[in-house]
Amino acid sequence: MNRAATGIDWTGAPAPSLDDFAAIAQAALQALPQPFREMAGNVRMRIDDFADEETLEQVGVQDPFELTGLYQGTPVGERSVLDPTPAQSQVFLYRRPILDEWAERGDVTLGELITHVLVHEIGHHFGLTDEDIHAAEED
Repeated sequence: MNRAATGIDWTGAPAPSLDDFAAIAQAALQALPQPFREMAGNVRMRIDDFADEETLEQVGVQDPFELTGLYQGTPVGERSVLDPTPAQSQVFLYRRPILDEWAERGDVTLGELITHVLVHEIGHHFGLTDEDIHAAEED
C-alpha cells in the first residue's frame, strides 16, 4: 500500500487492488486542506474497476478506459432548501483507467494521479465545470 502513496517503484509488484485504491484515495482526501475537506464532507467515495455500461452511455463515453472518475449528485450551488433531500453525492474513481493513465504517463506517482482525479471530481461537487477545473489547474 505505501508504494502507491509514496511513489515507490511498482515494477514486479501486483497492481494495487480496489482496497489499495480506496486506502490511497482516503489518504489523499485526508491530506487536502481542512476547508476543502469540510466543504466536501458528505461526498461518498467509491472505487470500481470501470464505469458500468449505463454510466458510460449517460456520459457519452464509449471506451471505458477513457473515464477515470465521475461525480454523481447535485452540486452544492444548485441545491435549494425547498427541494426534497437530494441523494447523497458520490465520487467514483475507476481503478483500471487510472492505472492505465499512470502507466502511460510515467511522470507522476499513482498517489498523485489518484489525488488529481479525486480533486477534479470533488470540484464538480462544488459546481465547477471541466473548463473551470482545467483553468484552475493552469494557474
